[in-house]
This record gives sequence, C-alpha cells and structure tokens, in this order.
Amino acid sequence: MFKADDYRLKIKALEETLGEAKYALDIDNRAEQLKKLRAEQEDPAVWQDLERSAKIGREISSIEGKIASYQKGRKALDDANEIIDLIEETEEEELVPELDRMISAAEEDIEEMRVRALLRGKYDSSNALLSIHAGAGGTEACDWCAMLYRMYCRYAERNGYKVTEIDRLAGDSAGLKSVDFKVEGENAYGYLKAEIGVHRLVRISPFDANKRRQTSFASLEVMPEVDDDGEIEIKDEDIRIDVYRSSGAGGQKVNKTETAIRITHFPTGIVVTCQNERSQLQNKEMAFKYLRSKLLERQIEERMAAEAALKGETKKIEWGSQIRSYVFCPYTLVKDHRTGYEMGDVQAVMDGEIQGFIIDYLKKS
Repeated sequence: MFKADDYRLKIKALEETLGEAKYALDIDNRAEQLKKLRAEQEDPAVWQDLERSAKIGREISSIEGKIASYQKGRKALDDANEIIDLIEETEEEELVPELDRMISAAEEDIEEMRVRALLRGKYDSSNALLSIHAGAGGTEACDWCAMLYRMYCRYAERNGYKVTEIDRLAGDSAGLKSVDFKVEGENAYGYLKAEIGVHRLVRISPFDANKRRQTSFASLEVMPEVDDDGEIEIKDEDIRIDVYRSSGAGGQKVNKTETAIRITHFPTGIVVTCQNERSQLQNKEMAFKYLRSKLLERQIEERMAAEAALKGETKKIEWGSQIRSYVFCPYTLVKDHRTGYEMGDVQAVMDGEIQGFIIDYLKKS
C-alpha cells in the first residue's frame, strides 16, 4: 500500500539538506556574480591576457556548475512531489518504482552538492599536484606505486578531471619508483587532499615464486596548484636550474635536445623536475608551479606542526599509521584441533588490525 506521508517526509528532509547547501554555496548571489564575470570576460583587454582570461573562465564554469546542481536538485524534488500527488489522485501504484528511482537520484545529487558546499578552504577549488613514491620493498613496492597511479587516473577520468603527467622514474624491473602528475578540475585539491599519507597493500606477491604474502607501502603527497601571485617568493639566488635530455620513447626531437628541467631550491633542499612537455620553456613554467606548490605545502606542514606541538604528541607516518590498507590477500584460516576454533595463519597476524580481525571472528564463531 502506497504511503504518501512517508515519501513526503523523505522529500522534506532532502529539502532541508538542499536549503543548507544553497545557503553555504550562496546560490542567491551567484547569478549577479556570474553576470559581472561575463561582462568582464567580454572586455577586449582581458582577451590580451590569456592567464586572466583562463582564470575568469574557470570561475564562470564553477559558478555555472553550482547553480546547475542546485536547480537540478530543486527540480527533482518538485517532480517527486508531483508524482506523489498523481499517485494519490489516480491510485496508479505502478508509478511507485519510478518515484523511488527519482528520490534515490535526488539523494545522490543533493549529497554531492552538500559535499561541494563543505569544500570552502582557501585552495580547495584549485587543481591538485600529486606525487607518489614507492616505499621499501623493491619491485613489489614499485608495482604498488604504479597501481596507485592507475587508480587515481581512473578516479580523475570518472569525475571528468584532466590528468597530466609531469615526471616519472621507472622501477628497475617493473612499476614506478615515483611519479608526479597534475589533476585539473573543479575542487580537485579539495577532494584529493584527504588521500595524503601512506598507503599499504597486502597481497600474494606475483614476483615471489613461493607465493608468499607480502606487504608494500607507498606514500602520496597532494599539493594545490598555486599561481604566481606573490604569496610564495622564490629568489633567483636560492635556486639552481639544470637542463638535460628527456628520457622515454622519444621522437625526432624530444631526446635530441635538452628540454627537461630540474630546479633545486637550496634553503629547503627541494628538487623538482619536469620533462613532460616538448618545449623547455613549458617544462620550466610547470617546474616553477610545482616548486611553488611544494613550498606552500611546506608552509602548511610547518604551521600544522606548530599547532600540533601545542596539542601534544603527533602520530608518525610509519607502520600502523597508514591512512588506508588495501588487502587483496585473504586471511588463511586453519583448524586448531586443540580448541576446535578456526584461527588465522601465522602470517596473517602481523599487526593489531589483523589481530582484531581474528578476535572478532572467534567471537562470532
């Protein structure tokens, strides 16, 4: 039996969430802001400044996306209310599955809008610069680094982001020792900044003839791409710029001229490289952007460290401090004839997380 009141309560809750997101995103004032930006974009002086024109274009696209998201959510809820009224009048309960699909879709859209409303940090709307480094473990860790790189590339593609590889260092036998790349799109840094940290992989190693269970680590750094607005000062005497020939498959030019750039920042010891572009000037520009982002990340870390010092002990990035574990190796369960319980294989009991898994398993047995 169709219960209209239950559906109306769901829609009312969604309307409250939508209203909160509307207020947080300042939708009421976005139309006027969009009008001013479009007028500025039509100014002939802006056409001569490609960087300024691109920045205005990104702002217009961002505002249009926020307005469109709100209007889509609002329309979905209005349509759902109309279908509820129609079912009550005609008693055609065949429309209930369609109503359920509409409400489910509206929930996903409004939740996405709510998350976007939370990304209000200074750099959340910026592009993201990511750097993945293989940990100790040789070929196994290098393969894990390459797997993470593919994972984030697929994530970016599904969300409509553009991925540009900046630099890579191949592993000796397989995989990657390190890879630097840029993810371009609205709120790219805001969504990806939570991925910063150490990632752990547990699996049966394809590189081990004995098929033993192996644990690999890789670290991920995420930095916002910052423009040269004077916030990060880079003095000429503090850096050294080296040019060299790019590596890779090459072509008629790329491996015959010195197009790759390496910048060393003496005060911090930071070294950045870029060899993705075919032009030395383009590589140099990208390398400076990467360096500015690295220096900004260092400033943020120092500020956070100072705040953490006031709060007390902070957790180091090491075994047991990883932000996420990817467990592809199933825990082997063998029968203990003395107790009658099934217990984990010795290799499975390697840290507190797995021990907790075994304890919980025994309690449920």
